[in-house]
Amino acid sequence: MKISRIAQLGAVAAIAALTLAGCASNEGGAGAAPVSSDAPAGLSGTLTGSGATSQQVAIQSWTAEFQTTNPDVTVNYDPAGSGTGRESFGSGAVAFAGSDRAFKADEISAGPFDACAAGSDLVEIPAYVSPIAIVFTLDGVDSLDLDAATLAGIFAGTITTWNDPAIAATNSGVTLPSTAITPVHRSDKSGTTANFTDYLSANAETVWTYGSVEEWPVQGGEAAQGTSGVANAVKGGQGTIGYIDSSQAADFSAVSVKVGDEFVAHSPEGAATALDASPFDEGRADTDLAIKIDRTTTEAGAYPVMLVSYLIGCAEYKDAAAAELVKGFFTTAISESGQESAASNAGSAPISDSLREKATTAIDAIK
Repeated sequence: MKISRIAQLGAVAAIAALTLAGCASNEGGAGAAPVSSDAPAGLSGTLTGSGATSQQVAIQSWTAEFQTTNPDVTVNYDPAGSGTGRESFGSGAVAFAGSDRAFKADEISAGPFDACAAGSDLVEIPAYVSPIAIVFTLDGVDSLDLDAATLAGIFAGTITTWNDPAIAATNSGVTLPSTAITPVHRSDKSGTTANFTDYLSANAETVWTYGSVEEWPVQGGEAAQGTSGVANAVKGGQGTIGYIDSSQAADFSAVSVKVGDEFVAHSPEGAATALDASPFDEGRADTDLAIKIDRTTTEAGAYPVMLVSYLIGCAEYKDAAAAELVKGFFTTAISESGQESAASNAGSAPISDSLREKATTAIDAIK
């Protein structure tokens, strides 16, 4: 999968909850995006989803575009976190989920998925590709170069001051104070946490011994709800460090991570390069496009601290009207204009044409 043109990172304020209705073509910002010729039209009704906070700005963009050709549709999306979104989808409380990880094979086997018809496969579309920025607040320091083992030590609580020799070793010439480090983590069940800890586990398993987990496993530090909560906690502190979707990282000092022999800053281009080095997960349904991210890539310019956030629905719904709305919304999200709108507003990396082709085939199967 080759991701080509990447839009410039834009700073957009986070939204606590999203409810967009009416004719979004009259709104500013995301509503000004051009409409894809493939976008469905003439739909009506209410579409409800829940899930990842990372996707909320992108979903605002997709909603505005979707409603331009479907003004009689209301889209409600609750950015309650990836875990909550998957649970709500499983219970049938929402028609689709946004999640920073795909369902695991054993979760799919166990079910239930109450919105889906009996025996239905899942549709999991990698619609939002974004770096996870590791951001910090430390007087007099604008950027840092850190390897995975040092990051793992910081978030595991074994490296406790900013002038620790491990930090100094990769930051020659930087004056590091003895300020205590306060790691900030998500308090909610989070796909961003899962992706961040997956990176730590893959690259520094002897230091980060907790594996890839959605719920923070370490006592201490500071906990905050959602992406915006972590961002606010890091910004409001001193000596703080946390991990957030890059859509909310424009005003922060940030870490460049070691990849091969270089240090790479977070960027859509870096996330795209890491994705390009990653294969699809095997053994899944044709409509399930889960990707196994290669966290240990040494590809030049790759930024492997990144997430692929999915739109998740049923291949076959119990409710045909819900199926039409999900199909239309997912089609809008992966369209070229939908991806460019999300890139402009959220700093994500547009998916490649080849991935769009596979996603279109999966979405066309929804009924």
